[in-house]
Formats: sequence, C-alpha cells, structure tokens
Amino acid sequence: MTTGIRVKLSAMMFLEFFIWGAWFVTLGAFLDKTLHATGVQAGSVFSTQSWGAIIAPFVIGLIADRYFNAEKILGILHIAGAILMYQMYKAPDVAGFYPYVLGYMVLYMPTLALVNSVSFNQMTDPEKEFSSIRVWGTIGWILAGLAISYLFHWDSQNGIAQGFLRNTFLMAGIASLVLGLFSFTLPNTPPKVAKGEKVSVSQVLGLDALKLLKDKNFAVFFVASILICIPLAFYYQNAGAFLADIKVDNPTGKMTIGQGSEVLFLLCLPIFFKKFGFKKTILVGMLAWAVRYAMFAYGNAGELSFLLIIGIALHGVCYDFFFVSGQIYTDSKAGIQYKSAAQGMITLATYGVGMLIGFYIAGLISDSYNSPAGHDWKMIWLIPAGIAAVVFILFVLFFKDQKDNVAINEPAPNN
Repeated sequence: MTTGIRVKLSAMMFLEFFIWGAWFVTLGAFLDKTLHATGVQAGSVFSTQSWGAIIAPFVIGLIADRYFNAEKILGILHIAGAILMYQMYKAPDVAGFYPYVLGYMVLYMPTLALVNSVSFNQMTDPEKEFSSIRVWGTIGWILAGLAISYLFHWDSQNGIAQGFLRNTFLMAGIASLVLGLFSFTLPNTPPKVAKGEKVSVSQVLGLDALKLLKDKNFAVFFVASILICIPLAFYYQNAGAFLADIKVDNPTGKMTIGQGSEVLFLLCLPIFFKKFGFKKTILVGMLAWAVRYAMFAYGNAGELSFLLIIGIALHGVCYDFFFVSGQIYTDSKAGIQYKSAAQGMITLATYGVGMLIGFYIAGLISDSYNSPAGHDWKMIWLIPAGIAAVVFILFVLFFKDQKDNVAINEPAPNN
C-alpha cells in the first residue's frame, strides 16, 4: 500500500466516525432538553440505528456487492446523508425529526461496511494493516466529542439552554458532505459478485449460519449476545442525557474516555483471551456492564464524580471483552464456509434485533421513572445493571467451557 493510499484511507475512516460521534453521543441530551421528547419517543429515535443495521445487508449484498463500486456508493450515501442532516438540524420537534433520522440511519449504517470494503481491497495483509487505518476512526469520534465540549461548548449548561446542541447536526452534515465528495477520489473498489451470479436473501443476511445454532454453546452465546444488547441500549440512549441532567461539566468530552479505553483494552484483550479463555473473557465483559451501571446509579457531579468517570472508562472492557471476543469466537466456530455469514448473523442479531428491543425497554423505563421532579436516574441505571447481572448468571450456568482453540486476530475497535 502506498503512502498516498494509506493517507486517503485514514482520512476516510477519520471522517466516517467523526460524523457519527459528532451527533450520536449528544442525541439523548438533545432529544430530552431541546425537543423535550418522552422516553418512548427517544427510544424510537435511537432504534433507527437498529432499523439501519437490519436494512444495511440488503444495501451491501444486493446493490454494492453486485452493481456499483463501493467508493461511489459511499460518496452518494454521504452526500444524501448531508442533506438529511441539515433537515435534522432544522426539525422543530420529534415528529418532524424522526423521518429524517430514520432515513439518515438507513443510509449511514451501510457505509460502515463500505469503508471496510474500500480498505480491505487495498490491503495484502489486512490482519496487520487494518488496525492502523481503523484507529483513525476512533480518533475522529474522540475529536468530535472534544470539539463539542471544549471548542464550541455546545453541551455546557448555557449551550444546552440556548439550543446549541442543534449545531451538532450541522457539523456532522458538513463532515458528511466533505466525505461524500472525497469518496470519489478513493481507490477503485469494484463489485465483489460477478454479473449473473445469484445471491440468495439468506446469504445476504447471513442466515445460512443459523446451522451453527445446533451447537449448544454457540446457541447460548447467541442468545446472550441479544440479551446483553438490552443494557447496552441504555448507555447509548441515556448516558448523554444523564450527564447533562445532573450537570456534569463537558459531558461529551468526558464520554470520549470510553473510546480511548476501547483502544487500550483492545491491546489487553489478546493477552487476557489467551490466558483465561473465551468464557472468562466474555464473563468479565458482562460483569463490567453491571458494575458500570451501578456506578452511574450511585455517582454524581460532585464528590462521587469519580464513579461516573470510572463507569465511562469501563466502556472498553464492556465492548471489547464481550463484543470483540464474541466476534473472534464466532469466527472460530463458523469455519471457512460460514465466516462472513456468521458475522452478518451476529451483527443482525445484536445491533438489529437486540438493540431494537433494548431501545424500546430503555424508553419505557425512562418514562416510568420520570416525574415533574425529574428523572430517577438511580433506578434507570440499576435496572440495566440487574439485566446484565442476570445474563452473566445465565451464561455461567449454561455455557460449558470446552477450551475451544480460538485464535486472536486483533480486530479494530468499534464504536
């Protein structure tokens, strides 16, 4: 790979995740404080990510892999996304906001696979080369959060009161337009499927890998992956609104600690994985979800603020030790025949079905513990902590450690 191509791919990854981090982290606070959305309404907005994840395989498998170059589709989707971002910026209420965010997520979620396709097409050894490219995505996400908190102060108490959180959509829209135009300069990435070659819907969605569920251990892991996405949805939907509500200074900037910890714990994952095996590794990830939410329940913006910081920093353990190790485990169980299908099935089950259920439950809980006096954040966080603890216990009881020979390929972190 030439230096010029490496720079282009790194810039592509930076912008791809800068866009997402520029608005998604503050979305909960924006819905609560600016659009005055109920918990159920907020859950519906956040669930658009799940609908996007469910629809994305059709876009990639039935269009991108068959008819058009990946970089050209990437450009078109991001230019269209910039237009929708501007409409989200202008939306006066939740009813006006929802159609645009749904449309945007349907367009954005496929781009996560497209940037990977463009990158892999230029690599001779993806296992060694991809991480150094993908890490720029995490840097982009972090810098977006730092800009919101420390450069523009949109998430300060004064900024929120004046409605400045709305500007995050304008920033994301500009970045989306830049990436859309820039995409047409990216390396040529032709369709993967030859013309005339038939691809079934079950192949596109990874449903061929359902045969893996005959393995009891994999079936237990599969169900646990869906269930653990319920507490995960609470974090995405409520964390930003929670920190803003209890008046934590620069909440968006502080939440970037979570992305930094992803990189750190990803480096620790191979060591932990090889020493303790899959079951103990994934159990640590599950337990971390329960612990972090308990910290959120009892932390505050004053003398117990350290609990909030530790809870945010645990994001690396929560994500890497469960989801990344789960991807590795899935890859090892699938074998050559079902590698891609199995990963597609897990993604559809977690970010699609699991998160869809999670956002709905998170919205109901938020409304149940909301009153004229404000949110009862202690209960809002203790409930997902309890759910994570139950999933932990079920996994201990039903997953039998067979000392599977699982190889570590050190995948890049995801947000």
